[in-house]
Amino acid sequence: MAAQLLPLVNSNNNHGIPILFCYSVFARPTSVPLGAGYEVLIQKFLSLYGDQIDIHRKFVIQLYSDEWGQYIDLPKGFVISEKCKLRLVPLQVQMTVLGNLTPSTTAFFCCDMQERFRPAIKYFGDIISVSQRLLQGARILGIPVIFTEQYPKGLGSTVQELDLSGAKLVLPKTKFSMVLPEVEAALAEIPGIHSVVLFGVETHVCIQQTALDLIGRGLEVHIVADATSSRSMMDRMFALERLARTGIIITTSEAILLQLVADKDHPKFKEVQNLIKASAPESGLLSKV
Repeated sequence: MAAQLLPLVNSNNNHGIPILFCYSVFARPTSVPLGAGYEVLIQKFLSLYGDQIDIHRKFVIQLYSDEWGQYIDLPKGFVISEKCKLRLVPLQVQMTVLGNLTPSTTAFFCCDMQERFRPAIKYFGDIISVSQRLLQGARILGIPVIFTEQYPKGLGSTVQELDLSGAKLVLPKTKFSMVLPEVEAALAEIPGIHSVVLFGVETHVCIQQTALDLIGRGLEVHIVADATSSRSMMDRMFALERLARTGIIITTSEAILLQLVADKDHPKFKEVQNLIKASAPESGLLSKV
């Protein structure tokens, strides 16, 4: 084998060992310190191929074995002891998204719920109603909320039924996606956020593009189906179907709120329960199931 397991590495030996790194059709020679392990190798791969690697994917590093005449997975505890040839292989298996939610790791995104959309969006009154209960739940549970408004100069402000007080950010935009530098900076100020609950309009435009941008940044996305709509039910339903296939979680407002409290003994359970005593309006979804 071209490299060996070393039970002990002399930390004073910093000599670089020649390595040939292979990724896709590209092979690049470099060197790593004697005793370099998995983490060092990953960082070296990223430094060499960073413009070609999707860092949100899962990878395995393999070693070329003269004995087998092919690449084999690195054994546990592997460290570099001599010149060798390594390759980085993206895993093709889609990882299951569990979709767990906790208030301390979740942010709510309310997208473009503006007055000028009222006459055009299907079931807009229902979407406002469900958005209200989500925002009330966020306030009860201390979950940060980010609002955007699409070109408010021409399309008006957020509808009066939705309370913007206490919002982490209310941001005008012209880009369809909510993922703007100001939004990313606001998220960075909240430690531990890894899930976003997303709702608003339109499902096939701003919601879809926001969701894809968020998962591209490694965040888990939950779209509230009964709190998002479009001018066309066809656009709405095909967008939800497409997003579900990408690993984005399509769910409902009641499921979100009860998942966030998780236990009838949660100190805020009664307040959240009051929000969902009446079932949410189905807003045309049941006829499409």
